[in-house]
Amino acid sequence: MKAVVCKDKRLSVEERPDPVPETGQLLVKVLRCGICGSDLHVRQHCDHWGKLMSRHGYRSLQSSSQEVVMGHEFSGEVLDAGPRTRSPFKPGTPIVAVPLLRRGKDIDLVGLSAHSTGGYAERALVQTTLALRIPNGLSPTVAALTEPMAVGWHAVVRSEIKSKDVAIVIGCGPVGLAVICMLKAKGVRTIIASDFSPTRRDMATRCGATQVVDPAQTSPYANWKALGFQNDIPGLLELALSSKEQLDKVPLPWWHLWAIGEKLGIGRNRPIVFECVGVPGVLQSIISGTPQFSRIIGVGVCMQTDQIEPAIAINKEIDLRFAVGYTPLEFRQTLHMLAEGKVDAAPLITGTVGLHGVDEAFGTLGSATDHVKILVDPSSHVRTLNAA
Repeated sequence: MKAVVCKDKRLSVEERPDPVPETGQLLVKVLRCGICGSDLHVRQHCDHWGKLMSRHGYRSLQSSSQEVVMGHEFSGEVLDAGPRTRSPFKPGTPIVAVPLLRRGKDIDLVGLSAHSTGGYAERALVQTTLALRIPNGLSPTVAALTEPMAVGWHAVVRSEIKSKDVAIVIGCGPVGLAVICMLKAKGVRTIIASDFSPTRRDMATRCGATQVVDPAQTSPYANWKALGFQNDIPGLLELALSSKEQLDKVPLPWWHLWAIGEKLGIGRNRPIVFECVGVPGVLQSIISGTPQFSRIIGVGVCMQTDQIEPAIAINKEIDLRFAVGYTPLEFRQTLHMLAEGKVDAAPLITGTVGLHGVDEAFGTLGSATDHVKILVDPSSHVRTLNAA
């Protein structure tokens, strides 16, 4: 089979043996595979990424000198099952799968492993128990977005956002747009999106953002007063003192009333901010600019060492969380939201390439802001990027 092999930061199309399914695995024909920002990062920073992952026990990809076939956002068609595998899928069944694969006692990240071929290839393996039939006539093209959209859904779930909360999304690349789509599906009424690219700001509007901001012109936090947020220490101190003064006028124990107010969240109005850029300095800029009590969800994958000023986060009582991946349940939920029309992810697809066009697509995604999600069609002989 043909596959795109990454080694020493170079991408080349090579002939590789077809993967052989083991017990509990399916061999699939790859129909479409999305190019993920993580793939771009790992290509350039594989050695550093490998060291970071090794510190947490994952050693299936440690060095840029290893050969890896990337691609973990794919849809496929079942071709065969491994020996003694009880599969609910007949050959020809269109599926998507959580990209994890058992390798003896280890579990590989498909497409981010030197041992488990990803979707930049004509064939790949998936774990039967993690595979899902593509339902409701959903096209394999859109179904290939299940994985990145599930990342957005997990971030929204991690944020514990409510429909009345204000969401601020920093960065409208594939991750940010996935978050916006899922915020809309969640019913969040106010979604502010910030990006330098006019193309991506337009895309954010199409995905459900209610307001878009060019950070070169204005801050996404510029209207915090109109939204009822506190953003400085004097304002916070005034709120505390004036609240106590008002409660003293009521013929009831003020501490009981204060406790009731805290349970109701009075005085703690805050936005939920999604960091979807993954570049050093962005997290600190959010901490500096965002209002008191903000909850920040780190979704963008920053491969480099970064710095923040904890004292600012402390003074603002920032709630800082991070999100990675998704659960199998969230993956299934995402697939069905796509299939049932609750989420429209089709606008994210801005181009397609064959295997011979992957290197060009990496360069385009790394330097341009006009593209969002480029899909790889392994059956295509097209060598140049085609706009969607």
